[in-house]
Amino acid sequence: MAFAQQLPIDDDSADKDRALREDIRLLGRILGDTVREQEGEETYALVEQIRQASIRFHRHNVAGARRELEAILDSLSADQTLAIVRAFSYFSHLANIAEDQHHIRRNRAHAVLRSAPRPGSLAFAFQRTREMGVEPERLGAFFDSALVSPVLTAHPTEVRRKSTLTRELEIAELLDARDGAEGDAEELAANEEQLRRCVLILWRTNMLRQTRLRVIDEVANGLSYYDYTFFRERPRLYGAVEDALDALGGRRGAKPIPPFLQIGSWIGGDRDGNPYVTAEVLNEAVRQQSARALAYYLDQLHELGGVLSLATSLVPVSAELAALAERAGDDSATRQDEPYRRAIAGMYSRLARTARELDHVVALRRPIVDAPAYGGVGELVADLDVIDASLKANGGAIIARGRLRGLRRAVDVFGFHLAPIDLRQNSDVHERTVAEILAAAEPGLDYRSLSETERVALLRRELVSPRPLVSPFIAYSDETAGELGVFRAAAAIRKTYGPGAIRTSIISKTDSVSDMLELALILKEVGLVSAEGTAALSLVPLFETIGDLRACVGVMDALLAVPEYRRLVDSLGGEQEVMLGYSDSNKDGGFVTSGWELYKAEIGLVAVFRRHGVRIRLFHGRGGSVGRGGGPSYDAILAQPGGAVQGQIRITEQGEIISSKYSNPEVGRRNLETLVSATLEATLLQDESPAPDPAFLETMEELSKSAYAAYRGLVYETEGFERYFWASTVITEIASLNIGSRPASRKKTTAIADLRAIPWVFSWAQCRLMLPGWFGFGSAVKAYKEAHPEHGLDALRQMHKRWPFFRTLLSNMDMVLSKSSLAIASRYARLCDDVGLREKIFARISLEQRDSVEALNAIMEQARLLESNPLLDRSIRNRFPYLDPLNHVQVELLKLHRSRATSDKVLQAIQLTINGVSAGLRNSG
Repeated sequence: MAFAQQLPIDDDSADKDRALREDIRLLGRILGDTVREQEGEETYALVEQIRQASIRFHRHNVAGARRELEAILDSLSADQTLAIVRAFSYFSHLANIAEDQHHIRRNRAHAVLRSAPRPGSLAFAFQRTREMGVEPERLGAFFDSALVSPVLTAHPTEVRRKSTLTRELEIAELLDARDGAEGDAEELAANEEQLRRCVLILWRTNMLRQTRLRVIDEVANGLSYYDYTFFRERPRLYGAVEDALDALGGRRGAKPIPPFLQIGSWIGGDRDGNPYVTAEVLNEAVRQQSARALAYYLDQLHELGGVLSLATSLVPVSAELAALAERAGDDSATRQDEPYRRAIAGMYSRLARTARELDHVVALRRPIVDAPAYGGVGELVADLDVIDASLKANGGAIIARGRLRGLRRAVDVFGFHLAPIDLRQNSDVHERTVAEILAAAEPGLDYRSLSETERVALLRRELVSPRPLVSPFIAYSDETAGELGVFRAAAAIRKTYGPGAIRTSIISKTDSVSDMLELALILKEVGLVSAEGTAALSLVPLFETIGDLRACVGVMDALLAVPEYRRLVDSLGGEQEVMLGYSDSNKDGGFVTSGWELYKAEIGLVAVFRRHGVRIRLFHGRGGSVGRGGGPSYDAILAQPGGAVQGQIRITEQGEIISSKYSNPEVGRRNLETLVSATLEATLLQDESPAPDPAFLETMEELSKSAYAAYRGLVYETEGFERYFWASTVITEIASLNIGSRPASRKKTTAIADLRAIPWVFSWAQCRLMLPGWFGFGSAVKAYKEAHPEHGLDALRQMHKRWPFFRTLLSNMDMVLSKSSLAIASRYARLCDDVGLREKIFARISLEQRDSVEALNAIMEQARLLESNPLLDRSIRNRFPYLDPLNHVQVELLKLHRSRATSDKVLQAIQLTINGVSAGLRNSG
């Protein structure tokens, strides 16, 4: 049956992968049966014919199979094309589910066998600290001041709809249940019927969104991950850390550790290039977040009341608990001997009133009494503490460690706001806003004509002046009024939901001291910065381009020397956050130079901050794909230069990476553990040196210079490259996908410089070149070896063995290059009508790709790509027979779409192929 037989899974796979093969065969068989039943025998036969031809070509390199495949695909009707594309796309989705479930299965097997702790786990991190002689007190001190914060963004790289994702999660749960039902034929049969039902629903569900997402839709999507993972696993992780510290004697007086793991969000607060994020949207985003948190607490309180049926006739309670029960106003005769239940009934009533007043939400279960709302989250925490203390004082400590422990920790970490929302805006907008405000306050003052020195002097004077600049009697432009409206909304939100609701304001495209002071002045106008030198929000610069990264050390050095700004930093505990952008720096300078300039910037920033006596917290703006700074988080954190982590780190989680990491609670827990473990190891176990050998830094500088020249030479200096890019990729069609609320370009041009990094990387992934993840490396290594003919290769091999930064750089390239295909890419190149242009550019890309593969394998001392990672290699190679037909169809559809023969059905088919290729590649944006 289609997708079930002759699956291209290596015969020599280890026995431990047998369950994976069985799951993929089962899902493939069900999908094949669904196609046959719903679309007919002819469509089913086509799917099978295409699949077998593609497998013969990939597994046995049969040239005739390639010609057969192309002939079949070129002969398809429009309706057949849609069915074929959906079939192969869904197989990629189902294979992803099976692989993810197998990772969970293997982790459980390791736990059952009591295998040695694996890198990335808390157990491994704690074991390493013991081996390295870290004192338990120092370990406890780390958690007292740590901050590990994955920040969810709405960057548009997730092509799946929520409806599709929900069904896929159900399929994953059913696969999981099969492991427990092994040998039970009746249960397995019922399970398979449920799987068939899910696959049929998927088949009859639109894979594509029919309308563009609104920002509020993105907020709702983001909130779903709290239900999937964060509500359940984040409190549990805190408990695991506390128990581990207790076992080591690293927690003083069993005091709860501070909420060091904090989920952040940009959804509803990121205005950079998104005109749809307004004050009204920000208010609604916070309201929805709060409503989700309070609904969770209400459910947990209800469940807790069901558990705590303890009777005073059998066990005493504390005086505080008795008073709490008395104040509840619950006079039910059935609960008079159950003070915990009466206390919880009163708490539920107060929390229900809180939800109604804060969020305009009515509790699903009607409160027993009409009680006043909580004045703040601290009051709810105090009531939960009363219950906890009473249980522990009266022989119920083990009961307190159950549902109550999780709820107490949840309230502690989520508050009434659920997650802090960062504000973000481009520095150009801040500049225009300040210029308009100043011109209105002092007619004739042209702020934008001033030099940087003059701007800084003026802003410093205004920051300490008590006079307001903004007047309610002046009609400002829509842009300025909108900016002021957002910041006023932020100030009001902090008063209503607590200061944790909004803590940070980020300035995109920061390149000067005045960029930072402009934001400070705007915040002063809405009361979030005072003339006395206090700040309610952290002001965070975002350095994005290669030029910005090279200048950031000087900018921060000068900024921290400004007394008015330094007072703001001191008012926030002497900490300053700096955000570094991976995506735009890559698009600007290429993969090698972007990684190196980021690394150098961190080295310089650590030194400058140390000199100023300020603690630095780095915020890494990483995407999902390697071309946007992606790759394994554990390796990436450990590859930071010495002194760059310092117990605190923030990292963006974007698009499809959010769903892949946090849709499943077990996978989500493992990913959260990975972030915490890596941060702990990087802080306590790594030395402060920038590299194991100073010579490595010089070598990397030399490599970067050559890579930068090669990349810029192609992308920005080759005449016609812009035309080639727009013609030979799906960039135009990607813009038609309803996967996000932001436009694809910052301006209405086709210039590469104005294009956002996400569609740039996404486009190269679709045509299977992955150019942003490797281009320039081959030229760099070739130039280095020519300059150092005797020991050049040996020096690079030593760097790979001894330097985590370089090893991670190469490892990510290894994965990206293994997913690329020059044969497939050549078909996309032919979409460019200018024969001379396409031959010149594609020949250059092909040569660089071959040089990069050769250089990578030589340095890593491997015969082929991914030789050192056979599991990943097998996974990627097994996907090619299902990816290639999608790519082939996509090219032919693009030809139709760009001719006069296009139709809505053709565009829909293109969008479906984008979905399928993205699923097959997994981290394409």
